[in-house]
Amino acid sequence: MKSTDLIDRIVEATGGTKADAKTALETVLASIVQAAEVGDEVSLPGFGKFTVRHTAARMGRNPATGAEMQIPASRKLVFVPAKAVKDQLTGANQKKA
Repeated sequence: MKSTDLIDRIVEATGGTKADAKTALETVLASIVQAAEVGDEVSLPGFGKFTVRHTAARMGRNPATGAEMQIPASRKLVFVPAKAVKDQLTGANQKKA
């Protein structure tokens, strides 16, 4: 699914314009990134949490040459789905036949 598909779904659900839906989607995504920049967690009840994880510097290997190389420390934005989302994805809520 692309952002244009999400925008179309927002328009269908709200009856608003595509421009308003695009602005809403961009605002939500920008807000998540801004919160991550300062280390805040974004929690969307029933959907999941966006958190920042820190990875330490470590040694790795170049797959092409096999040479050892230093992989720098970094920060990654990680999404952890809520239990309801996990259950829906795994089919845990479906009735057994």
